[in-house]
This record gives sequence, C-alpha cells and structure tokens, in this order.
Amino acid sequence: MAQFVHYVYILSAALFILSLRWMNHPATARRGVFAGEFGMILAISGTFMAFDVHNWTWILSAFLIGTAAGIPIAYIMPMTAVPQRTAMSHACGALAAALVGTAEFYQRQPHASTELTGFVMVALIVETLLGFLTFTGSLMAMGKLQEVLPQRPITYPKQNVVNLVLFVVALGLGIRLMLVPTDTYLFPIFAGIALLFGVLLIIPIGGADMPTVIALLNSYAGLSACAMGFALDNKLLIIAGALDGSSGLILSIIMCKAMNRSFTNVLFGAFGQIQASAVKTEKRPVRSASPEEAASILESAGKVIIVPGYGLAVAQAQHKIRELFDNLTRRGVDVKFAIHPVAGRMPGHMNVLLAEADIPYDRLYEMDDINGEFPQCDVALVIGANDVTNPAARTDKSSPIYGMPILDVDKAHTVMVIKRSMSPGFAGIDNDLYYMDKTLMLFGDAKAFVSEILKELPAKAAA
Repeated sequence: MAQFVHYVYILSAALFILSLRWMNHPATARRGVFAGEFGMILAISGTFMAFDVHNWTWILSAFLIGTAAGIPIAYIMPMTAVPQRTAMSHACGALAAALVGTAEFYQRQPHASTELTGFVMVALIVETLLGFLTFTGSLMAMGKLQEVLPQRPITYPKQNVVNLVLFVVALGLGIRLMLVPTDTYLFPIFAGIALLFGVLLIIPIGGADMPTVIALLNSYAGLSACAMGFALDNKLLIIAGALDGSSGLILSIIMCKAMNRSFTNVLFGAFGQIQASAVKTEKRPVRSASPEEAASILESAGKVIIVPGYGLAVAQAQHKIRELFDNLTRRGVDVKFAIHPVAGRMPGHMNVLLAEADIPYDRLYEMDDINGEFPQCDVALVIGANDVTNPAARTDKSSPIYGMPILDVDKAHTVMVIKRSMSPGFAGIDNDLYYMDKTLMLFGDAKAFVSEILKELPAKAAA
C-alpha cells in the first residue's frame, strides 16, 4: 500500500505542475483548474490510504462545514469580489497551516527531546510565523479591498521601525524555541507577535498595490505549507507548497515590474498617501459625448481597442461589453481587448471578467502585444481604467507613476472613456488622457452607458 501511495503522490504532484502550466493561458486555464482539483483529490485520497485515520467524525464534520460555506460563496459572490475572496482564501489556508504547526508543537511536547529536533523546530517556526502573519495580513488586504478599511495607507510615525522591531522579536522568540522547545510559554507570545506583525505590515499599503500584495501573500501561504511538509515529512506538501510559494513570488515580481516599483517601495513606501494630497484642483476643460455620439463614432470605425479596468468590474458590465463586441464584429469592425498586468484589484482580474462573458480568447492581448497597434486604432474605448492609461507615466518625472509601463491609449485616433466622474485613480493623480483634444468623456455607469450605445447601434444599422 505504501508503494501505491507514493505513485498516487507522484501523479498528484505532476497534475499540480501541469495545472500551473495550463493556467498560463486563458485557452487552457479551465483545463488547469480541473487538473489542480483532480490532483488535490488524489492527494487527499492518498493521505487517507497512507495513515490509519481514527477521527473520521472530525474530518467529515470539517468537510461538510467547509462545503456548506464554500459553495454559496462561489455562486453568490459577484465578480467584483473575486479579489476579496482570494484574500480570504489565503487567510484560511495560512491559518490552517499555522494551526497544524501549533498542534504539532504541543502534541510532540511529551517527546520533545526526540521529536522536536532542530530541523523539525525550524520548519515549525517558519510554518507558524508565515502562517499567522499571512492570516492577519490577508484579512487586512480583504478589508481594504472590501473598503471596510480605508484604501489609503494607514501610517504612523516610525512605522517601519516598529515593524522591524516586531519582526526581530518574533524571530528571536522563534530561535529561542528552536533551541529550547520545552519553553512552551513562549509560543503564544510568538504567535501573537506574528499575528500583530501581519496587521501592521499590510495597513500602510495603499489600494493601488493590493494586486501585488495579494500575490505576495499567496507566496507566504505557499511557503508556510512547504515548511509544514518538512515538519510532517510529507513530500507532496513540500512540492505543492514550493509551487505555490514560487509562483506567487514570480507573480509579485511581474506585478512590480508592470508598475515600475520595487518590493521595498510596495511594502514600505505607503504609496497613495502623499500623492492623494497632490491631486490637481484646478478646473481643466474636458469634452464629453452622449451615447448617440459614441455609437456614431463606433459605427464608422474600422478598428476598436477596448481597455477594461476596475470600473468595468464595479459596474458588472462585462456581458454588455460582449454584446457590444458582437454588434461591432458583425459590422466588420476589428475589435480587440488590451489587458494591462495590474488592471483591477488582483492579477488576471480583467481576464476573469471577460472570460465570464465568453469573450474569445484570441481577442485578448497583453500590453506588450497590443501597444504597437494603438497608432493604427480608430477608437480606443477605455472602461473604468485610470492609472494604467495615464500618459504622465511617460512624460512627467514628478509623477508618482513615472516610469510605469502603460497602455498607449493616447496614440489612438479617437479616445472614449466611460467613467462615473473625474475622480483620480488609486495613485491619487489626474489622468492627462482625459484632457486631450482627441478624448471624449462618457460620464455614467459603464453597464448603463454601454446599454444606451447598443440601443443606438441597431437603429443606425436599420437606417
């Protein structure tokens, strides 16, 4: 039986690796999800076969409670809440790892001299430290995304010094526990400091950086699970945790590169705090247009590039955008979608929204692939995107987003922007794109405005 379980674990690990590989592209993402799910089913089944399980009541109870909570969340949760749900998942996974580490620490106390050796204690300390700080950090990220907490950075004097001291104290307690694992009274203090550190680490980070923070917290949760694998001597946990941790770290690096930011600036720069006070207050003239005018411009266009942003998610306009895409395509208009890596509030947020509306995968283009087409584009239709289209990132060295790669929307022949108001984006600065002569502002809810455009297009086609 043990040999068979090893084969099951190998197959499960292979499916986890293939899952990550297939989720690299929208066309194979669904296959990747199924592969990951089947791999997890095999992993759980193999674990049940490998051990003589006595507490089935507890296991089945937890399974039923988790299922009862998870299924309604999956069906009821709006697409705008996907980032919050992702942060909550990281919190639950990290807490599970931390609690397993805590249980192992106390359960092995009667035989601490033989079972809590140096290597095992290192793994347990890493597991619980990362697990507890990721738990509270993910809850803070979820609160900011849900706007229960302020999206602006919450700062106080010497915050970075305080955070560093807390981390050093937690690390010192961890080292003490590694050396003297029988000092059980230190463990609750260690866990409490780790929980507090997670809170204080995330609250100074602004809403603009939440996509990177979510990816980084995912990495922490994965590394915690990897350490748990070492503590439990479970090779599959080590592989799964390492895959999760490394992929989250790589994604964080990609996100930082997309914003032209460093890890230290994201984690400790309080981005959005100073910039918010520097929002331009002078009135600058803008040109607006009605749904009728917008429909007329789109009807006469030969090539249209749609740029989705978080405003699309807020308005739940993805299905109306699909209708607009179908309408324009039937008229012979070449319609493409330009996706910025940090558009929305989590990595891949726009891809998820457009996939829900069954937008063809071959119509979605990443920033580097689509930017060269904007000069030949008749109309660039921006829906709720802000900082990722701001030309100041290229020209204004004093701008907080200077150097950030952006979508070259301003190079299109005509730009139309659907937006509720002239309020700034996460960076807290005006978007110079809105004041260009070629730009038309379409003020209103994205879903409602696109619906009005669609009403006008059939009438013009019949004429």
